Amino acid sequence: MQKIVEELKQLIPFKDTTNRGDVILIVAKEPQLLVYAYVNDIERDASRKDEWWHVHLTMLAIPLQKMTWTLRTDQMTGKEIFTMGGEERFVKAVEFTEAGDFNQSPSLKTTKKTTTLKRVK
Repeated sequence: MQKIVEELKQLIPFKDTTNRGDVILIVAKEPQLLVYAYVNDIERDASRKDEWWHVHLTMLAIPLQKMTWTLRTDQMTGKEIFTMGGEERFVKAVEFTEAGDFNQSPSLKTTKKTTTLKRVK
């Protein structure tokens, strides 16, 4: 899992924080999963002494699926690979920049490319 996470960090500009309204990338080894989710809300879990959060998500898949994960700050901000049901998971918010700025990100090692779409008859 660590190798997958390191490769993703070279391809995707990530944020250091996770907030309501963010789009996060969720990675799972088993079952193999690489999906985006929208963070609807984040609430403190008052039933625990340590800082745990109820992270309300909408999986951006078909069909849309709403779920709530209870995570610590390091888990929901990508600082820690964690397990759910004994399987490794990684979650980190994606940094959206102005259009065309993705290739300017220091975490990316790609060159700017232009894509032309052609109509197929």
